[in-house]
Amino acid sequence: MRPVTLITGASAGLGAEFARQCARRGDEVVLVARRRERLEALAAELGRARVIVADLAAPGAPRKLIDAVEAQGLTVSTLINNAGFGLTGEFAGLPLERQREMIDLNVGALVELTHLVLPAMRKRGEGGILNVASTGAFQAGPGFAVYFATKAFVLSFTEALHQELKRSGIKVSALCPGPTRTEFGEVAGVTSAAFDTFAADASSVVAAGLSGLARHKAVVIPGLTNKISAQSNRLMPRAAMRRIVAALKLSGGGREIR
Repeated sequence: MRPVTLITGASAGLGAEFARQCARRGDEVVLVARRRERLEALAAELGRARVIVADLAAPGAPRKLIDAVEAQGLTVSTLINNAGFGLTGEFAGLPLERQREMIDLNVGALVELTHLVLPAMRKRGEGGILNVASTGAFQAGPGFAVYFATKAFVLSFTEALHQELKRSGIKVSALCPGPTRTEFGEVAGVTSAAFDTFAADASSVVAAGLSGLARHKAVVIPGLTNKISAQSNRLMPRAAMRRIVAALKLSGGGREIR
């Protein structure tokens, strides 16, 4: 079976940039997202790419995805768990059903896909898994309560898996970007001056993630400012951190961010 790099959430933002950089280094990539037109346009740009349309938050979708990959004679050598979305606004005022879907995608699908690709990786004695978390994983997020909590899960889960598989030949890393110039910030309606000032470009974030995975780093935090931000919970009381996050200026409460 031919090895491929499987990228979820590949239709835009970091996912599309992961696809470009992985294809540039010679990987055959499988692009997964809900929006067929965007996936096909990206595949045409890259050349050596396959497209699978899937809503990974749906029950059984991760299993169907891996079955579809294997049915084409392919095996996942690198899994990039990038798919995810968030909601801005107070927890009690947001639709419960949509917040459950966020958990199902950001956490459930990521865990299930990881579990599904590991047997073949262990048999080969090699592989790579890069889970996209966030600097938000390091503190509570008033106004992003469930989103930050899902990223905290991703970070904790990835660190544990990194340690469990340390001698297996399988590399596991969590990428924790801070503000990044993608559709994420635009759709979220983030108006913070700090976001505009410190936001990184998607290209540098993705490059840091791929480099960190290659070096088998458990946690990859691109940029000095983000490294300081991620560790700030050690430097100040958690109550102060909650107030700082809550003070972020957001417009359009209840809007989706991906």
